[in-house]
Amino acid sequence: LLFLSETGGKDRRSGLILTIPLCLEQTSMDELSVTLDYLLSIPSEKCKARGFTVIVDGRKSQWNVVKTVVLMLQNVVPAEVSLVCVVKPDEFWDKKVTHFCFWKEKDRLGFEVILVSANKLTRYIEPCQLTEDFGGTLTYDHMDWLNKRLVFEKFTKESTSLLDELALINNGSDKGTQQERERSIDLNFLPSVDPETVLQTGHELLSELQQRRFNGSDGGVSWSPMDDELLAQPQVMKLLDSLREQYTRYQEVCRQRSKRTQLEEIQQKVMQVVNWLEGPGSEQLRTQWGIGDSIRASQALQQKHEEIESQHSEWFAVYVELNQQIAALLNAGDEEDLVELKALQQQLSDVCYRQASQLEFRQNLLQAALEFHSVAQDLSQQLDGLLGMLCVDVAPADGASIQQTLKLLEEKLKSVDLGLQGLREKGQSLLDQISNQASWAYGKDVTIENKENVDHIQGVMEDMQLRKQRCEDMVDVRRLKMLQMVQLFKCEEDAAQAVEWLSELLDALLKTHIRLGDDAQETKVLLEKHRKFVDVAQSTYDYGRQLLQATVVLCQSLRCTSRSSGDTLPRLNRVWKQFTVTSEERVHRLETAVAFHSSAEKILQECPEQPEAFNEMEQFDEIEAVGKSLLDRLTVPVVYPDGSEQYFGSPSDMASAAEHIREKMKLVSLKKQQLRQPEATTPES
Repeated sequence: LLFLSETGGKDRRSGLILTIPLCLEQTSMDELSVTLDYLLSIPSEKCKARGFTVIVDGRKSQWNVVKTVVLMLQNVVPAEVSLVCVVKPDEFWDKKVTHFCFWKEKDRLGFEVILVSANKLTRYIEPCQLTEDFGGTLTYDHMDWLNKRLVFEKFTKESTSLLDELALINNGSDKGTQQERERSIDLNFLPSVDPETVLQTGHELLSELQQRRFNGSDGGVSWSPMDDELLAQPQVMKLLDSLREQYTRYQEVCRQRSKRTQLEEIQQKVMQVVNWLEGPGSEQLRTQWGIGDSIRASQALQQKHEEIESQHSEWFAVYVELNQQIAALLNAGDEEDLVELKALQQQLSDVCYRQASQLEFRQNLLQAALEFHSVAQDLSQQLDGLLGMLCVDVAPADGASIQQTLKLLEEKLKSVDLGLQGLREKGQSLLDQISNQASWAYGKDVTIENKENVDHIQGVMEDMQLRKQRCEDMVDVRRLKMLQMVQLFKCEEDAAQAVEWLSELLDALLKTHIRLGDDAQETKVLLEKHRKFVDVAQSTYDYGRQLLQATVVLCQSLRCTSRSSGDTLPRLNRVWKQFTVTSEERVHRLETAVAFHSSAEKILQECPEQPEAFNEMEQFDEIEAVGKSLLDRLTVPVVYPDGSEQYFGSPSDMASAAEHIREKMKLVSLKKQQLRQPEATTPES
């Protein structure tokens, strides 16, 4: 077991300390010799020059084994050993057994040997340089050191082998012709181990070695890396640098070979795409020039074209992939391949774009033809529907239905106008595309086919124009008659509405015009509002009479009998008579209320100290008579000419209005009593 350290694990001469623990089991001298050779090969020559102090732990072993080990050191490391400390057990070996005196053999052995107890070992070595096994404070984890050493040995072996392989591959790629280089690369293309894995192992090992000088031991004591670890760090760094250099060259070799292979594959695929597009693909387009004479024919041609596009799409997908690969190689920036790559890219792009343009032109032409035939079919159906509507005689039901029919007729005519305009636009666009069709003919004469297509398009547009003109003439006649019918029904509806409005005014007069006012001023205001209300009703009645007169004139013009005007005039007159009677009753009540409030307020406002002003009590009697008459009138209903009756408001509304009258009559009566008894009434009375 070996423990090495920069500041710990050294003797007083700064020599390294070598610890050899012996056990009760049989110790193999050959294995021990090999282990010592290995351990002594780890320190640098500078460390070896300072010599070793060897601690032979014989506390668990026999004397003859210890003696053999000490003598073996003479053969293994005689020059490097300066002191051998044999740690004896607490129960010392028999003196007869240990009669061999090491100190007398110092000259022959080449180093000093002492026998010492574990607790006295600090006389020769500082406690901070001894592990806990010998009473020291130096921390040492042998298994950790051993694991790190195994990793280092494995990394050194793998990296050295990998460097040789990479050098062979890289050097082979730099010599000979292109074929020889490719042959050399093929023979040694894959290293025996993964370079990435080896590099990762080296970086992890280097990181571990570097961290140990900063990490403390479990006991919290600062612990520095051992001499073998300090020696291992530059070795690992050197190997990593060499590996990175060779691996970078190796990656470049692989990249060049991959690029060459990729370039050859691209050339082959480019020629396949170009040959197909300029051959079978172009031949398919040469045979397709018609546009069809109906929607079904155009759809059939579109389906055929979609099959052609589907075949082209497979080759266009190859083109996209090739273009991406070429772009990636161009971005790599290799001068020797730029010209060839750009030429391939240009050739491929020219052929694909030309073919794609031809496909797009054909697709647009067929789509325009389909749209033209679709618009023509829709317009034909609209004209048929409009003609059918015009051939049916008008059967007036009411103003709304006639107006709706007229609106529908106008909408259909407008839709026909828009449809014909759209047909012309579609037709002209299609004619423009057909005129440009010769530029894609590949030398083929398509004049006859184009003439057939042009004649068909122009014939469809002319036929639709004639049909539309005939329908317009019929619409003008039908529109005039329907407008008169709409006006007739509108007058009848407005007259009926006038009756409804007048009925609503009558209803409002009976239900809401109830209050008589709390004083003369308020009652006068109510009377003025009522007169304006009557003016509105009068205007409504006059408006209804005028509409009914217009209805009679329109019926005579259309030679038809109105359905609703017969009972509208009697209804209008009846409601107006009822409103007139009700309004007169309302005016009479308000005028009576004004007279009552005026007289009562005049009496109540006179000064009581002037009894001469009330010499005639007839004024009080007159006020009471007017009040009673008003109260009686509130209980009387309005009687219409047909004998029917209606009351103003509800009984509670009338009771509220009557209550105000009674209150004021009480005040007047009280005033009358005060004047009859001029003497002031005492509080007791």
